[in-house]
Amino acid sequence: MALIKTVNGHTPTIGNDCYIAENATIVGQVTMGNQCSVWFNAVVRGDVNSIVIGNKVNIQDGAVLHCTYQKTKVVIGNNVSIGHNALVHGCTIHDNVLIGMGAIVMDNCVIGSNSIVAAGAVVLENTVVPEGCVYAGVPAKKVKDISPELQNGEINRIANNYVMYSSWFKQ
Repeated sequence: MALIKTVNGHTPTIGNDCYIAENATIVGQVTMGNQCSVWFNAVVRGDVNSIVIGNKVNIQDGAVLHCTYQKTKVVIGNNVSIGHNALVHGCTIHDNVLIGMGAIVMDNCVIGSNSIVAAGAVVLENTVVPEGCVYAGVPAKKVKDISPELQNGEINRIANNYVMYSSWFKQ
């Protein structure tokens, strides 16, 4: 059974039709929407500040979401995929975003809607990723605009697939 723990009087709130893996950890001031999934060894740690997660968000294996005490919160929109072993810390991620495997998104970053942060990218503190583009590299920089094919082929496909995958584990 997943570790879902109250911290400092804050108990995570999990929406309808969500899948939480048996060894995932969700603690503290966390609010999660509907049709979300938190996968194996992922950690959503709302102990020092709040984490608000929209609908149809998948937090893949080994990913970590955390904040900075009394400074930064995590806010994640709808239809967002956070890839395996990604680190999302004290930032805002708007709707229809893919955070690639092993990417790091640091404090006070804002990731605009319909964007991709590539696998392994490091989005430095205070970076604003404009809507509709791909950021890659260390430090992450804009490499191109999102095409409709890339949005449907990657962002929407992955988010929809994770809703399907989670249904296999709820049976």
